[in-house]
Amino acid sequence: MGRPDLNRRQLLGGIGGLAVAGSFGFAALGTGADALASGADARVRYWNLFSGGDGANMIAMLDAFRKENPGIDVKDSTFQWGNPFYSKLAMAAAGNRAPDLGVMHLGRITGFSPGRLLDPWDVDLLAKYGVREADFNPDLWKRAVIDGKLYALPLDIHVQLCFYRKDVLKKAGLLGDDGRIVPVTSTGEWFDVLKEAKKATKKGLQTIGFWINDQNFQWWFFVAFYTQLGGTWFNAANSEVTFDTDKAVQVLEFLRQHVTDGYANPGMGSVGAEQFMNGAPFAWEGNWSVPVFSGAKLDYGATPLPPVFGKQATHAESHAFVLPHQSDRGGATNEAAHQLAAYVVQHAQQWAAGGHIPAYTPTLSTAAYKELNPQSEYVSAMDHQATEPKVWFAGSTGILAQRIGPIVVSSTMGSAKPEAVARRMKGALTQLLGMKNPMDGRTAAQGGAVA
Repeated sequence: MGRPDLNRRQLLGGIGGLAVAGSFGFAALGTGADALASGADARVRYWNLFSGGDGANMIAMLDAFRKENPGIDVKDSTFQWGNPFYSKLAMAAAGNRAPDLGVMHLGRITGFSPGRLLDPWDVDLLAKYGVREADFNPDLWKRAVIDGKLYALPLDIHVQLCFYRKDVLKKAGLLGDDGRIVPVTSTGEWFDVLKEAKKATKKGLQTIGFWINDQNFQWWFFVAFYTQLGGTWFNAANSEVTFDTDKAVQVLEFLRQHVTDGYANPGMGSVGAEQFMNGAPFAWEGNWSVPVFSGAKLDYGATPLPPVFGKQATHAESHAFVLPHQSDRGGATNEAAHQLAAYVVQHAQQWAAGGHIPAYTPTLSTAAYKELNPQSEYVSAMDHQATEPKVWFAGSTGILAQRIGPIVVSSTMGSAKPEAVARRMKGALTQLLGMKNPMDGRTAAQGGAVA
């Protein structure tokens, strides 16, 4: 597929806030002509955004691959998480200086101009190295397919969870015989749980920390509960907004009630994890908090966000391997990139230590994975993922979260009424749908979004 001319000015000017000031450092990116490590037959230049515990786990998997495949020289580079990374990756692909392998959040794939800034995976080559569609959750695989081609190979799903202190909940009579939190199936039951938990909470601690004033977390929570209600965003053609303001109001009122009923303290908006470690009974956090809480040797559990609207759904995103566009992609280097990605996906037991749910489903049925706690308690989230709509402006740290997140926060914090906020959300969605994807010349003919 041909790709339109994308010069530096067009890309930086159109990414919509994603570009980062300063040099992109192309001289340091390397090329396929770089000298190979001694004895290697191919070099794979691999860019990722993993730091901290995730970074350590990724390095461990890469080192294992290197040991088993000495003929492949893996040159990995780690960049700052979020928009700086995406800007750098887009510019590299547009300038034909892209790495051989990269990582992206799955929700960002649609906006990254598949066929222009990304190359499709060779599914036969992936199968050669043991990775097939049947090994993945169908909905997860479907998110990675655009125009019938696979543009992302999922590594995991990472989800928003309800962490709970077993010691506090046991005191409050909220643990079942299985040692897990009592089931919750309605908003009334959830606030009853909070009421009892508050009685057992030490003074000076809030009952639940859920990032009251953070636009990303509030948006993620909204997505989860709006999905529980069966809410939709756009029609199948992504040409019309179908956002349900009545359902949105229900979610906004639910989130706000945590504050008005005194369970969440606006003055402690972003210290949920710290409060939880000090004895607060609940924290809504991403699964990446598992290593932190386990490292502190807390007596805790973690479940998907409670199905308070009758249907299970918890916000989920995914890290996925991608092939940034190269005009001459192919040969031994391309095959080695496929082999490396397939290897990491199949050896994600190490990755699960960071709290992520491996996308490669055979891993989930192993005895080793089932012994992981609390990971095995929330693995069911794979089957009820609440994801952002498949449009170019969605995805982790994308324009959708930047525009809608602060609007949700205004309701949760009480500076705006839920009804007015729901209308503002719908208006913002309408405006975004009318915008053109700055990285895709086709969107003007498709109502502003890529199917």
